[in-house]
Amino acid sequence: MKMFLFFSHKLTPEQTEDAISMGVDEFVYLPKELQKSFSMVPPELESLDEYVKPFFKFLKSADDGDLVLIQGDFGVVCKLVEFCKKRCLKAIYATTKREVIVEKDGTKVSKFQHIRYRSY
Repeated sequence: MKMFLFFSHKLTPEQTEDAISMGVDEFVYLPKELQKSFSMVPPELESLDEYVKPFFKFLKSADDGDLVLIQGDFGVVCKLVEFCKKRCLKAIYATTKREVIVEKDGTKVSKFQHIRYRSY
């Protein structure tokens, strides 16, 4: 099974291990130009209908049951989740636990720990 990554970061080792435990044997990152578009959605756009079409086209290579990790601009996420559900793809997102550490100098540092993937 493949996991398509609509995600602005690289997977952590914990996220990778969790995906493999779910049966993922191939990770499909967005091509550079699509990644740039996904990570920087123009806030001036009134509608995202045309903007998301290249993402839909990219997902045409997915097979029924493949996972699609989607985390980003809320409007784009909604459109991608809707598309996935129509195509029998499993749209998921990563859940994390935040731990706040206060350094000796008073600086607060947040560390995030992957907990699990959850279906939309």
